[in-house]
Amino acid sequence: MTGRIVLLGATGYTGGRTAEAMVARGLRPVLAGRDPDRIGALSARLGDLPTAVADVTDAASIRALLQPGDVLVTTVGPFLRLGAAAVAAAVDAGAVYLDSTGEPPFIREVHEVHGPRAATSGAALLTAFGNDYVPGVLAGALALRDAGPGARRVDVGYFLTGAGRGRAFSRGTVDSVVGIMNRPTYAFRDGGLREEAGASRMRTFLVDGRPRPGVTIGASEQFALPRLAPALRTVDVYLGWFGAASPALHASRRITPLLGRVPVVPGMTTALLQKAVARMPAAPDAATLERTTSHFVAEVFDHTGTLLARTHLTSPDGYAITAGLLAWGAGRAAERGVAGTGALDAVTAFGLDDLAAGAAEVGIVPVQPRE
Repeated sequence: MTGRIVLLGATGYTGGRTAEAMVARGLRPVLAGRDPDRIGALSARLGDLPTAVADVTDAASIRALLQPGDVLVTTVGPFLRLGAAAVAAAVDAGAVYLDSTGEPPFIREVHEVHGPRAATSGAALLTAFGNDYVPGVLAGALALRDAGPGARRVDVGYFLTGAGRGRAFSRGTVDSVVGIMNRPTYAFRDGGLREEAGASRMRTFLVDGRPRPGVTIGASEQFALPRLAPALRTVDVYLGWFGAASPALHASRRITPLLGRVPVVPGMTTALLQKAVARMPAAPDAATLERTTSHFVAEVFDHTGTLLARTHLTSPDGYAITAGLLAWGAGRAAERGVAGTGALDAVTAFGLDDLAAGAAEVGIVPVQPRE
């Protein structure tokens, strides 16, 4: 029996693109939101899709839309501020849940707080099911398969090329970044998850013929890859969007946690930045997205530090990838379900080969070695 798909946040930038991607795949999601006029207008534009009224901050109103086996997709962020009710509703309903977050503290909360309850209720939680961080999980899993049983460390890097000085991020993305600036992140070191400051480590990856620096962040890979390869001792994820500013971010890692302990500083900084973000256009610059390429690199090492395998995936516009992945994952889950309950990763939920095929459908493809 095919479950229904309910989409929260369709009137936002990422949500709108996700709704369009779903319709392009022949899906008819229920568009849910607080404003029936805006939802109704979008429904009419996309072919008279079904609609429902729900408040993303009210778990009961979302729960009323769901039955066991339904699929709830949410693109409403910042997730630390607005995401908890949707997860709670999915857990209570025994539904499949997917979101577009890239916020490390929220990802950790889904895995550690909501995951155990979901395993009991029969729900399946797939957080960060977009450009952040499905491609890196996929690249890491493919590299681990090539590396064999000797794998002990995986480094994953996320990079952008071609953006230049254009604005490649939506207002919602920037708002989410502002919301996590003063929050600690995490790493997978010595065989376990531990808390640490962002940008604690920096390294370069060879990408598109050039060495490019990245700094460490919390992501999905720290949860997913040790599940796939229990012998792993280290999983590091590096964000390479900052280019030449990466060394400065790495150097500031000892200062940021101290600022977070001063009661006035984080609130002042966040409030000022949020005012600036509110004045930004909702959508990123279309011309910038058109010329931007995303790169996802995974390298696997043995206990001596010898490189065993390397996978390099690439894709166009990251928002198209997020929309495409959410549409693919929701359609697949609604039609066939997923493997397992609780907080899952994309490989465990769908299988490595099926995930690779689905990713290729939306534009995430391997790069042939030439570097």
